[in-house]
Parts: sequence; C-alpha cells; structure tokens
Amino acid sequence: MQIRWAEEKDLAILRTYDKHIRADELEKRIRQGGVLIAEEQGRFVGWLRYNLFWDNTPFMNMLYLLKPERGKGTGRALVVFWEEQMKKQGYRAVMTSSQADEYAQHFYQHIGYRAIGGFLLPGEAYELFFWKSLEA
Repeated sequence: MQIRWAEEKDLAILRTYDKHIRADELEKRIRQGGVLIAEEQGRFVGWLRYNLFWDNTPFMNMLYLLKPERGKGTGRALVVFWEEQMKKQGYRAVMTSSQADEYAQHFYQHIGYRAIGGFLLPGEAYELFFWKSLEA
C-alpha cells in the first residue's frame, strides 16, 4: 500500500466519492496539502481529509475507504501516517469526530482516541468528538 498527498490529478476520483465537501473547497484542500490518498498497486482505495480546528489543532474531517478495502488495515495506516505528519509539523494533538450511530467511533477508540464531548443537531445522531495526544 502507498500513502501520498493528493494532487490536482486526484480531484476527479475524489469528487466521485467525497460528497461531503463542495468541489471548490475540495480543490482548495488538495492545493493546501489537506488530503491524503491510499493506493494499492496504483489503484485508489481511500482517502483522509483534514483541516485545522480552532486554527491550531489538526482535525480529521473524513476518513473513507472503498468497501472492498475495509478491514485490511488501510484506515489505520492512513491515520498513523497522518498523525506522523502532524507530529513532524509540530502539532501536539489531533482531533476527529464520528456520529454515535457509526462504527467509526469504535475504530477511533481502538487506535487511541479519547471521547471528549459532543453535540446534537436537530434530526441528526449525536456527534462525538475525539482527541489524541501526539506526545509519547
């Protein structure tokens, strides 16, 4: 498996799957180095997208793997790579979130993230926030 920073050439494949962000915002995130791509033998298998929460804490907005690729360790590898990159950039912690009705909450807890609170929007499941220290 290869993990790399997304490039402009990846915009089309990302737009096919990432419907949670406007196309112009996704393009901006790619230019700013906020998207990682996972590939298996040159084949796109998933991505991780992040920005800064409170302008100072890396926040993983999206971790997504194509269904056939789930359960193979790719998600963990993407997150570990991202955490290492954030640590190299001098960040001391990272954050993410998951709805309470999503399996992702268990994944994040399993890889060392701690639930730190949440909120409830009308008509939505409870959104849990997770935090992880990068200082060992």
